[in-house]
Amino acid sequence: MIPDISVVVPLYNEAESLQELTSWINRVMVDNQFTYEIILVDDGSNDGSWQVIEQLAGINKNIRGIRFRRNYGKSAALHCAFQSSKGNVVITMDADLQDSPDEIPGLYALISQEGYDLVSGWKKKRYDNRLTKNIPSRLYNWTARKFSGIKIHDFNCGLKAYRGEVVKAIEVYGEMHRYIPLIAKKAGFTKISEKIVQHRKRQYGTTKFGFERFINGYLDLLSISFISRFGRRPMHFFGTLGTLMFIIGFGMALYLGIDKLVAVAKHVPAKLVTQSPYFYIALTAMIIGAQFFLAGFLGELVSRTSASRNEYHIEREI
Repeated sequence: MIPDISVVVPLYNEAESLQELTSWINRVMVDNQFTYEIILVDDGSNDGSWQVIEQLAGINKNIRGIRFRRNYGKSAALHCAFQSSKGNVVITMDADLQDSPDEIPGLYALISQEGYDLVSGWKKKRYDNRLTKNIPSRLYNWTARKFSGIKIHDFNCGLKAYRGEVVKAIEVYGEMHRYIPLIAKKAGFTKISEKIVQHRKRQYGTTKFGFERFINGYLDLLSISFISRFGRRPMHFFGTLGTLMFIIGFGMALYLGIDKLVAVAKHVPAKLVTQSPYFYIALTAMIIGAQFFLAGFLGELVSRTSASRNEYHIEREI
């Protein structure tokens, strides 16, 4: 039987909170008469989290556990759980009890009744340190909104809900979990919304993310935007840029050459072409342009031989 909801919980060293979290999720599911599964993904924990998962799975048949041999990161944990999930609606949340399972019915309704593909939580009122978390997070989310065109306030919120087919159609890797809404949009799932959710203070352990996540976040945004737009046609980017630079350089070199020939024809003293700084600018522009063009050509060869070159997402077929 296909469950109504798959709850995906990636975790790393969260042994203290798992018992309370799973009990809370179970209570919410029973109260709302949902059929469900809980997928706990142990991302290489070393604090006994896996032993706790084994005990919980032995008590509750709705709990499944996945264990990595080492720490691969949140994106890998989510991708693995997405491929393993069976629910019509998939809901992700963090294991640190900062996400409230009481939000599950509301998120489920937005997917199953309102017809959204993806609903992201928005922790409008936060209990994090304002200087180290809130201000950088606001700047990061503002940039992500402007760059992606998706009108949500909290891209990095771990509490999200997806239609089942969305998680099967997208691939999350590296640290791209921050941009799942953008990945889903690029895959054709455009009905994306958000819901204000409760943010709770961390009760156990310490945060696993440092300030570097904001720097990495901007780099990942540039990477995913480029790949989604030019991943299958790199020549369109590198070839255009290379051709433009080569034409500019060639035009400058041609102008210098014609100017020199005119001066010689009129018997007017003129400097050597190589004495002009524009000669070296033109030469550099032509070399860089040729390198860009070659990079696009090589990228096109790689793209054409890729196994996913004709991988598309079909919504329905008659």
